[in-house]
Amino acid sequence: MQFCLFLFLLFAPALVHPLDSVFNDDVLGLIVFKAGLQDPKAKLLTWNEDDDNPCDWVGVKCDPTTNRVSSLVLDGFSLSGHIDQGILRLQFLQILSLSKNNFTRIMNPDLGHLVSLQVVDLSENNLSGAIPVGFFQQCGSLRVISFAKNNLTGKIPDSLSSCWTLAAVNFSSNQLSGRLPSGMWFLRGLQSFDLSDNLLEGEIPAGIGNLYDLREISLHKNHFIGRLPMDIGGCLLLKSLDFSYNLLSGSLPASMQRLASCASLSLQGNAFTGVIPDWIGALKTLEILDLSANRFSGWIPRSIGNLQLLNKLNISMNKFSGSLPESMTNCTKLLALDVSHNQLTGNLPSWIFRLGMQSISLSGSNVSRRNYPSLTSIPPTSYHGLQLLDLSSNAFSGEIPSNIGVLNNLQLLNLSTNNVFGSIPAGIAELKSLHVLDLSDNQLEGSIPSEIQGAVSLKELRLQKNFLTGNIPTEIEKCSHLTSLILSQNNLTGSIHASIANLTGLQYVDLSLNELSGSLPKELTILSHIVFFNVSYNRLQGELPVGGFFNTISPSSVSGNPSLCGSIVNRACPSVHPKPFVLNPNSSDSTGGFSSANHHHKKIILSISALIAIGAAALIALGVVAVTVLNIHARSSMSHSAVPIAFSGGEDFSCSPTNDPNYGKLVMFSGDADFSAGAHNLLNKDSELGRGGFGVVYRTVLHDGRSVVIKKLTISSLIKSQEDFEREVKKLGKIRHQNLVALEGYYSTSSLHLLIYEHVSRGSLYKLLHDEHDRSILSWRQRFNIVLGMAKGLAHLHQMNIIHYNLKSTNVLIDSSGEPKVGDFGLVRLLPVLDHCVLSSKIQSALGYMAPEFACRTVKITEKCDIYGFGILVLEVVTGKRPVEYMEDDVVILCDMVRGALEEGRVEQYVEERLLGNFPAEEAIPVIKLGLICASQVPSNRPDMNEVINILELIQCPSEGQEELE
Repeated sequence: MQFCLFLFLLFAPALVHPLDSVFNDDVLGLIVFKAGLQDPKAKLLTWNEDDDNPCDWVGVKCDPTTNRVSSLVLDGFSLSGHIDQGILRLQFLQILSLSKNNFTRIMNPDLGHLVSLQVVDLSENNLSGAIPVGFFQQCGSLRVISFAKNNLTGKIPDSLSSCWTLAAVNFSSNQLSGRLPSGMWFLRGLQSFDLSDNLLEGEIPAGIGNLYDLREISLHKNHFIGRLPMDIGGCLLLKSLDFSYNLLSGSLPASMQRLASCASLSLQGNAFTGVIPDWIGALKTLEILDLSANRFSGWIPRSIGNLQLLNKLNISMNKFSGSLPESMTNCTKLLALDVSHNQLTGNLPSWIFRLGMQSISLSGSNVSRRNYPSLTSIPPTSYHGLQLLDLSSNAFSGEIPSNIGVLNNLQLLNLSTNNVFGSIPAGIAELKSLHVLDLSDNQLEGSIPSEIQGAVSLKELRLQKNFLTGNIPTEIEKCSHLTSLILSQNNLTGSIHASIANLTGLQYVDLSLNELSGSLPKELTILSHIVFFNVSYNRLQGELPVGGFFNTISPSSVSGNPSLCGSIVNRACPSVHPKPFVLNPNSSDSTGGFSSANHHHKKIILSISALIAIGAAALIALGVVAVTVLNIHARSSMSHSAVPIAFSGGEDFSCSPTNDPNYGKLVMFSGDADFSAGAHNLLNKDSELGRGGFGVVYRTVLHDGRSVVIKKLTISSLIKSQEDFEREVKKLGKIRHQNLVALEGYYSTSSLHLLIYEHVSRGSLYKLLHDEHDRSILSWRQRFNIVLGMAKGLAHLHQMNIIHYNLKSTNVLIDSSGEPKVGDFGLVRLLPVLDHCVLSSKIQSALGYMAPEFACRTVKITEKCDIYGFGILVLEVVTGKRPVEYMEDDVVILCDMVRGALEEGRVEQYVEERLLGNFPAEEAIPVIKLGLICASQVPSNRPDMNEVINILELIQCPSEGQEELE
């Protein structure tokens, strides 16, 4: 009855008493608004139409003078439904905040009727689609608008530029595209402007200097190109500027020295060049300066010491040279310093520990420990706040100070890849807050101290590639948070104690290449989070445990232990002695060519990745059989009845005009939809180009003269519904990048699916590198550009949240200008589920490119799998060798061969022999190292693709043509 009364009052107000005697306009408006909502948590239970006024309702505030609703704040109420016209009755409403709910559509754009409205916040909902064109045409007195953290697409409406009253705009974390509206900078009252984390592109237009009141601007994580606006210094009140992670270039405009109020300047992840100008010291209010991951060069200016309020300085991953200026002793408020991965020289400054910083990173900066004062000479109070100390990949020597425990707040200590010698001090026990200890790749001796148990917060312990001896201390079980235990390539002895099973959070365990003996404890099977476990090349014996992760472990993880037995190593227990599994038939010793005295330098022919790949071969074979059966079925059905085709061109996605399930529909995303040879010749045997894990590939020609490639999918039986198939293909058709093969259209019936791609003239990278008839002599510069182009294409896919899954040289095509294009991406999205069996048998059809985590069913497949395959591709491009080479007696794994050569200092021998030495070693060797890092066995050690691009651009020699070293 109440609802009927409500409708009666709504539609026939003239027939009842005046509203202010029963409902006022605000009560009526809010009740109408509530009627269009779903309120699963009953948050609006107090909203009752029988009330005289709504001022005591939850989320509602009224102006005490007028007793009219002035504020409606319903943040985090889990509401959904329609933001209805009832809101328009709240004529005195000033604040409308509906953030952190589940609304999917933007409210009606008639904001002009709410003449008092100043704040609209619809952030953190599920809004999708485009911002209505007319949303800002009548914006009244609107000052603050936020659509942040939604799923909005399309362009920013030009009408935004006419909303003169706006002071704050936040459209961050959406999928908005296109250019900035040309009149954007005419909003003279704008104080805060945030369009970060979108897909915006083009140049940042000039005129930003008109925003005299601008305090904050963030355009980070977009696709903006070109230079910074030359007039940006006109924003005299600007406090925070963040243009990071775009494609900006050029030098810093001189007008920036006028930003006297700027506290935060973030330009990282772009392609800026030139030097840091001396005027940087004039920005005396700077607290954060981040110029990392660019192409800046030259010396760090002494004027940086004038920034006495600076608390964070990050200039890592550039090309800076020289040493850190002594003037930085004046930066007394500095808390975080990162100058890693530059070309710095000289000694570690003595002042660097006197500033009381929390984070110091000098990784890969070529600084030396010479003249570096010992910790004992510096008052302990200097270290009170130090939480991160990364001095890795430098030229430090000497011992770790015995009083290392004075760094009692340290959370990360990384001294890896230096020349540190001596023993691990017992003072390590005092580091109660330490999460990561990395002393790998040094010359440490002695045993792992039992005092390690004192580091109770330790999560990662990395001591590999040293000369440590003695037992693994049983006390390590006290480090109950440990997730990574990496002790490989040492001289450790004794048994693997069962107490390690108490470390229930362990994910990565590598004890390989030691002298460990005894049996593997059965208690280890309870470790349920294991991702990687390797005890290969020790002196272990006895029966391998059964159960837990041992049921899926790779044979390579336990190889090189001749006395181990069990089904995994193909060796019966205990009395049957079949012919042993010899890893290297050419070796003269019983361990397959591995000698404990020099195991750091032996080439291991059959590696982890090889045996993982071979183990997956059985699944792949099953996939091939399935694909063959599907092909036979498809051909049979086509041979008995021709499939008619309905053509549609351009953006016409209409359904076929017939109900016949065999009637096909051809959709082209652009251009001609007619084939010059006729539809019946689409799958002509004479035009077949090749076959892959997803199907057979043909070439044909459109009437407009364009060559296209037709891929007939052989996974039709696994494909989702027709509706899902078309939706996913249309998404893939919208992806455009110069380093990705463009999807031009598709053809589908209920039993046949064809994808139409652009034709890339020079064919696959595999043919250029390996085919005896097609292989070309690619210059070093061509190879480098191929690697960089592949990285850019893959980075774009990852930015679109697409994992390739099937990266290999046959899926990289080269166009007539030598530009690489990554193909076959996104096809896994056509499958109903991403289980490991499907991924292994249907997708990962090429041995050698598969990341090790594919062998573990419990591991989530991420972009890191693509990065592993990319790393193998890098090595393939540089060396000209296949990922797996089958010799007469051996299986040679490219990744292991190159890694061994690098350790022995002869990696240049493996650069493609046809280059005849005509390549810059200063580029080739870092590229090889990058490939090995990307192909790391541990996913977390692999960089993401944006980092890879930045590293490649840093590696690239500035004088590119000494020049085309052909």
